[in-house]
Amino acid sequence: MVCIGVVDTTFSRVDMAKYAIEVLRKKVPALKVKRYTVPGIKDVAVAAKRLLDEGCDGVITLGWVGPTMTDKFSYLAYSIALQMLQINYGKHIIDVTVHEDETDDPRKLKEIAVQRAKEHAENLALLILKGPQALTGLAGTGQRQGWPDVGPL
Repeated sequence: MVCIGVVDTTFSRVDMAKYAIEVLRKKVPALKVKRYTVPGIKDVAVAAKRLLDEGCDGVITLGWVGPTMTDKFSYLAYSIALQMLQINYGKHIIDVTVHEDETDDPRKLKEIAVQRAKEHAENLALLILKGPQALTGLAGTGQRQGWPDVGPL
């Protein structure tokens, strides 16, 4: 049985975890999902660590970053913490983050959040099920999660 941890925050304005879990359940047979919700992005790393300590094969984190410079610095610290966890555990932690200033249109922001959560959940499922070369066929194709793909050059 594959275990995937899902970490989300109460600060998120869209329940991205719901969409990620839906995709993961479709893609990964005999999946065990462990969901852990924290107040904000500064709390995500410890939640991811706890899920890895509990035996999860990988983690998807779903964060929402506000528009201020303080929010951006908090995101940077959060991102570095997740990178360190990946290095220390040798397991994937797929960071799915929406920055509130990506667009001024609330409907578009929700669309970005949902699509990004779904596409990154597919990426994690592939990496866990098929290993290091699972995404090799997509290399150089200009894939973007949450926005239209830009295509190769």
